Amino acid sequence: MAKYGEGDKRWIVEDRADGANVHNWHWAETDCLPWSRNFFEKSLSNLTILDGEGNLHIKTKNVDKVDGEAYVNVRKGKIIPGYEISVVLSWEGEAKDAEGQSLLKVEGTVEVPYIADENADEDPELRVTVKDEGPVGKRLKDAMVAKGKPLIFQKVKEYVAAMAKGGPAKDDLEAKKVAPKNGNNQSGGTPSKEVVVEKEVKNEVKKEKKGFKTITSTERFSCRAKDLYEILMDENRWKGFTQSNARISKEVGGEFMIFDGSVTGRNLELQDGKLIVQKWRFGSWPDGIDSTVRLTFDEPEPGVTTVKLTHTDVPEEDRYGNATVVENTERGWRDLIFHKIRAVFGFGI
Repeated sequence: MAKYGEGDKRWIVEDRADGANVHNWHWAETDCLPWSRNFFEKSLSNLTILDGEGNLHIKTKNVDKVDGEAYVNVRKGKIIPGYEISVVLSWEGEAKDAEGQSLLKVEGTVEVPYIADENADEDPELRVTVKDEGPVGKRLKDAMVAKGKPLIFQKVKEYVAAMAKGGPAKDDLEAKKVAPKNGNNQSGGTPSKEVVVEKEVKNEVKKEKKGFKTITSTERFSCRAKDLYEILMDENRWKGFTQSNARISKEVGGEFMIFDGSVTGRNLELQDGKLIVQKWRFGSWPDGIDSTVRLTFDEPEPGVTTVKLTHTDVPEEDRYGNATVVENTERGWRDLIFHKIRAVFGFGI
């Protein structure tokens, strides 16, 4: 499971409150840990386990701790939950004799140390402790394990199912899925997306430039222009400096996929060591929206290359209403592409 702020190659659209999602390019993300705490506090507190069966009375008390991380990512309309959490709750029990007189009252804890998306289809480990380890205390503990375990596992399954549907982001996501469709259906009548259709879409977008931005940047590298061009057009080198999957065609009209499929597009114009023009699309963008990337290479002096980036038709908002697309796209070019190339290939000046 990808962890917050640990070199995740995927770019995330929505900043977390703790600021750990530094790359912030294409994922719409919701922090679900507070919601997870609330879920387990409601579902596992004051839960009756036994109510007189075998003269035993057992119930849970409070959820004392929910630690770890939990979030929901949305990419291309697909909900992708991620979580690794532990839950600790307290319980109490009482054993009575046949006349209903109390024999012993005990308290203990239940710990579910690892609830994670990677084993969502499996029952997690459950640990039960009791403060009184005498015969009656052990009997209450065994009853808590036998009867409480299935009930607690059922609540865990309900949590897993809720996270799979989007957790706290479910209602918001469902509302926002509808929004982009009306304004971005220009080419929806034809399944084919040939160059002619693409030009028609581009002309229509030009009529309503409001809501789109252009990103420009000029960067210097200590290398030949041909070397930098080859790095940007070679899928194995992309995999190397981004530590993510890539598939790149070197032919005009050929398609590419980078950053584990987060960015897709195709080549419009290629001049070896001089020019790259491509259509770029991020999975979190509204349907029908493509941007154009133009990279021009120049060698003002031997061994020094300047590359000029012009990235046009970048939408200000993604399909979920996050208004940080332009800022985070600029950051992605700078931190995840240009700076990474300098660091990995030693092209810094």
